[in-house]
Amino acid sequence: MRLDEHTSLQPDVLVARLSDITTKRLPGPPLLAVEVASPSTRLLDLNFKRARLESAGCPAYWVVDPATPSLTAWELGADGRYTRAAHVEGTEEFTAGSPFTVTIAPQSLVSR
Repeated sequence: MRLDEHTSLQPDVLVARLSDITTKRLPGPPLLAVEVASPSTRLLDLNFKRARLESAGCPAYWVVDPATPSLTAWELGADGRYTRAAHVEGTEEFTAGSPFTVTIAPQSLVSR
């Protein structure tokens, strides 16, 4: 996805409107971007990518950490800044209301 003339990102998972998708790339922010953290990408996912998605106006950003396992979710506020909506671990459940309603337990996202 292309966020601006200098920034293109490839999240592990993204949710976008079908009408926003082109044959080459998503020309703007998705409705939801999800990254699966690893030791080599953790700082990039939690800092650089989150900041870029926030400034581009991506409504929701999640980071899944298979090592814990955990899920941290941020939602874009009316002020254009991310606030942490949830941090759940193991079998704790997170219910997202946007961009769609879904309930997720981080343990169910990873195999052990």
